[in-house]
Amino acid sequence: MVNQDFFAALEDLEREKGISQAEFISALENALVFAYKKSTGDVSGISVKLNPEKKTIKIYSVKNVVDEVTDPEKEISVADACEIKKSYKAGDVISTEIAPKNFGRIAAQTAKQVVMQKLREIERANTVSEFEDKEGELMACTVRRIEDGNVYVEIGGNQIEGVLSPKDQVPGEKYEINQKLNVFVKRVKNTGKNAQIMVSRTATGLVKRLFENEVPEIKQGVVVIKGVAREPGQRTKIAIYSDDPAVDAVGACVGNKGARVNAIVAELGGEKIDIIPWSENPLEFIAKALSPAKVIKVMQLEGENSARAIVPDDKLSLAIGRNGQNARLAVRLTGWKIDVRSESSVFEDTDTANGETSGNEGGEETQI
Repeated sequence: MVNQDFFAALEDLEREKGISQAEFISALENALVFAYKKSTGDVSGISVKLNPEKKTIKIYSVKNVVDEVTDPEKEISVADACEIKKSYKAGDVISTEIAPKNFGRIAAQTAKQVVMQKLREIERANTVSEFEDKEGELMACTVRRIEDGNVYVEIGGNQIEGVLSPKDQVPGEKYEINQKLNVFVKRVKNTGKNAQIMVSRTATGLVKRLFENEVPEIKQGVVVIKGVAREPGQRTKIAIYSDDPAVDAVGACVGNKGARVNAIVAELGGEKIDIIPWSENPLEFIAKALSPAKVIKVMQLEGENSARAIVPDDKLSLAIGRNGQNARLAVRLTGWKIDVRSESSVFEDTDTANGETSGNEGGEETQI
């Protein structure tokens, strides 16, 4: 059985799919054994050998030489073996080439099905191997199809499929076929049938990686990202720090005329970004985290990681943010429970306490 086109196809698979001929040939040899037995009903020992150099496929009947035969289909006695060749002894294997008459369409189709299954397994293993060290990384991709709310993207040179599930899609962000995107690799999902790369546009890691790519000082380790808090599509707060007093960490992230941060904002579809200078003093950090609002004072309250931030009356709504977003992000970024109050409400509470009256009548406050 010689097929030049078949072996040429193996070379194409190795080149296009990254699957070595050795892996494929091993899978195909097993598949052809299965196909032969199914099409002929032969239950004896069968071996198939592919030789890509000679472009040949040969089928052999295989029998083990034994002292006492218990399975005539797969074994041959020493006496009978010696009639074929006197040097045979127990433990040897006799392989006799056979030329099947009807190893045709049915057998070939069966082999194809088994081989395709093996190919999927090999591709899945290659996918897992290629991407197991890519989790947590930023990767470029192209949108290929959109089905049932999922966006399927093509990643990397081997055209690996990634899945952007609804929960990993930014609310309001539109996706189109052939659109180029940057995505955050969450994990490799190895299911029974295939391997999928789960990617995200909502992960805080996406923002972190974008800053690392856009700001050389971060990649060099001169500026460090201390934390990221994000509400995808709306606002992000990122805390940065440099232990080099000569380095303006915020300025490095903003870039000349805002070029660096604006590039990231554009990639995120206009999502607002607050760049917060990190401080080892948690109260100072809280004050900065409530940016763009000006904070008059931050006081630590009783209880673990709990503080009160006092802001001017006309900055209270800015400190809290629409639907509490600004204060909520500050809480996530700092890890502290923050009670944001207006300056007048604090004075009223003080007056009430001095008058020995309980309650906070007339005062505004937000408990985060």
